[in-house]
Amino acid sequence: MFPNIRIVLCRTTHPGNIGAAARAMKTMRLDRLYLVAPEHFPSAEATSRSSGSADVLENAVVCDTLTEAVADCQVVFGASARSRTLAVPNCEAREAASELITLSADHQVAMVFGQERSGMDNDEVALCHRLVQIPANPDYGSLNMASAVQLICYEIYMASMGNNNANPVELAEGRDARATQGHFDSFMEAWMALKIQVEFGDQKQSASLDARFRRLFMRAELTCYEVDMLRGMISAIGRKLPDQI
Repeated sequence: MFPNIRIVLCRTTHPGNIGAAARAMKTMRLDRLYLVAPEHFPSAEATSRSSGSADVLENAVVCDTLTEAVADCQVVFGASARSRTLAVPNCEAREAASELITLSADHQVAMVFGQERSGMDNDEVALCHRLVQIPANPDYGSLNMASAVQLICYEIYMASMGNNNANPVELAEGRDARATQGHFDSFMEAWMALKIQVEFGDQKQSASLDARFRRLFMRAELTCYEVDMLRGMISAIGRKLPDQI
């Protein structure tokens, strides 16, 4: 029912959680599962816990990194139970589900869940356009990974039924469509290389500056054409630099 929405589990340590997440997905008519560096997969325990949703596991895509798992996505959401120092926009699960349904009409979108014990690391968070919180008891908001998957998949399903009054948007195609994560990442590599070439910024704060640049451009929600335009400008600057220095 939702061919453009994928659920991504990062660095899963317990195979039972993979099976339970697959079951949670199938009950809400989601079937695109991506696994980033799982410790144990394939696994008989995962299949046992999937309880009739083994087909979701059989078709799961296993990737080495989150960058690989979302390379062809235009929008990436990440589930996070805690506040972050990185300036990533936050929203609640119901709002996120409504936006995911709207965008998935013509975009590849990902809903990412971090490792069971520690959640997403900062490098994984940096790939997300939104961080999603599930409202819970402020004194005890801890959720099992599979429970978090179930709750967010439920909100996605309900949003698809029209219960969230999602505002439709006009989605562009071709070069006016939003750039994929892989396309955007290739631009960021070129931008960072230019930054080094012109010796911009303090080397001691290079990582922090890189993160701020990434957030700046992610907020712009660049289209394919805009990414290509910026890359063309970077190439032109690079060709001129040797003559100017």
